[in-house]
Amino acid sequence: MEEELRRLAARLGEALAGRGWMLGCAESCTGGLLASVLTDAPGASSWFHGAVVAYANAVKRDVLGVSQETLETKGAVSRETVLAMARGAHGVLRADVAVAISGVAGPAGGTPQKPVGTVWLAWHGPDGVAVKRFQFDGDRLAVKRQAVREAMAGVLSMARGGKPEQAPE
Repeated sequence: MEEELRRLAARLGEALAGRGWMLGCAESCTGGLLASVLTDAPGASSWFHGAVVAYANAVKRDVLGVSQETLETKGAVSRETVLAMARGAHGVLRADVAVAISGVAGPAGGTPQKPVGTVWLAWHGPDGVAVKRFQFDGDRLAVKRQAVREAMAGVLSMARGGKPEQAPE
């Protein structure tokens, strides 16, 4: 999968550069893996502004602007939190497009409502926002890699004039 991620990052970089867009990321369960994959692509500095690794709720709140109420009532792994993270990354990183990831990578931490492998992604771009819930299989690293792949695929869709598939309300 590593080679697939590298190829996807290169295609994403070309598409972002072609639009003149800068990308910003807010990562929780992936712990910076998305930023690492992106910065492995040659020329990333021309289309990647940076990332906030908001592993702790305090960082989600204090840096990205996720409300304490949202964190307490909806949780860190929720539609509302990941949308706020994407909006926050968009503003804090002064990016044209931002992607946010929050989930339960495992092996512990899952609940019946949010089992291990549950990941929410949100994208914020010039044409609005999109959010989607995923249920990934595999161990911790597999979940993280799948989340990174889907995050990049959604940004690539936006850069090509589309919109990531929206999850139902």
